[in-house]
Amino acid sequence: MKEQLKIVKIGGGILDDPEKLYQFVAEFHRLPGLKVLVHGGGKGASTLLQSLGIEPQMVNGRRITDAATLDVVTMFYAGKTNKLLVALLQEHGTNALGLSGADGNVLRATRRPIGAVDYGYVGDLTDQSVNTPLLQTLLGAGLTPVFCAITHDGQGQLLNTNADTIASVLARALAPFYEVALHFCFEKDGVLADVHDDSSVIPQITPALFQELKASGAIAAGMLPKLENAFAALDAGVEKVIIENALKINEPVKTVLCQS
Repeated sequence: MKEQLKIVKIGGGILDDPEKLYQFVAEFHRLPGLKVLVHGGGKGASTLLQSLGIEPQMVNGRRITDAATLDVVTMFYAGKTNKLLVALLQEHGTNALGLSGADGNVLRATRRPIGAVDYGYVGDLTDQSVNTPLLQTLLGAGLTPVFCAITHDGQGQLLNTNADTIASVLARALAPFYEVALHFCFEKDGVLADVHDDSSVIPQITPALFQELKASGAIAAGMLPKLENAFAALDAGVEKVIIENALKINEPVKTVLCQS
């Protein structure tokens, strides 16, 4: 039987609130077994950019990353945010190791081609991007990898890469070796049947139910790409995908996505 592995992605609202972040770290520490943490950057990077006279540019929720922006987000994601999380995890007793994609060649990306939008120094990943033997070694040594949203291209160039994508690619790449559960953590308790009712959490979504919910318009537009990526991960061998409240990851209220 494969060993269980939890890959947890944490984002914006929690990272921006020191009290909530501390609470999340305590909950993450309590998760049993092998685990990996993936984090975005929250609003802090945009605030820092503005303080330096660089206006943040976003298209469809994705950051345009020119050379100056890359310098700043690398400092903020791989530096301050990543090392703060590692330090908080160490405080709670989780032996964490902070990583960018360049460290140990653990995540090698390719720069996104210029299409309708030039995203600049943004990296795209495939399942072959992951150095799985290194991750297996780290996990086997009792370490908890903590990934920021910075990768590299193997040619000396750092790249900004979406944290949701990093978490999904890690889950798919490690699924042949572990029983992987992919956790997307945010401010709600799960996928809501009614976006205006926080108690309307849908406990389980199968592919058939997802198609019904999508056809009826019951799922908020912003949740659709997350669910589509989640089912793609299930198709690639990930055991289950969980969408839940970052501060309640050890509680039963959540949405579990599964094949049947």
